[in-house]
Amino acid sequence: MPQVTKEVDDMLTLARATGDDDPRAALAAARELRRTADRTEAAVVRRARLQGLAWAEIAEQLGVSRQAVHKKYGRR
Repeated sequence: MPQVTKEVDDMLTLARATGDDDPRAALAAARELRRTADRTEAAVVRRARLQGLAWAEIAEQLGVSRQAVHKKYGRR
């Protein structure tokens, strides 16, 4: 299974788990969903840069400033 597909499947599973009746389980799922989303975003930003997208374009797509996206991912 390609890595991106696995990440998407994992995120869907976690998103569903946030609806668990047990609030502890739901909170744990939300925490892991946020971590997975952060890792996925970082990978997508790296891929975008490798394909030649400018920081400004990446920032626009993410809905943040160019400075914010460059500060978060520019030194990796």
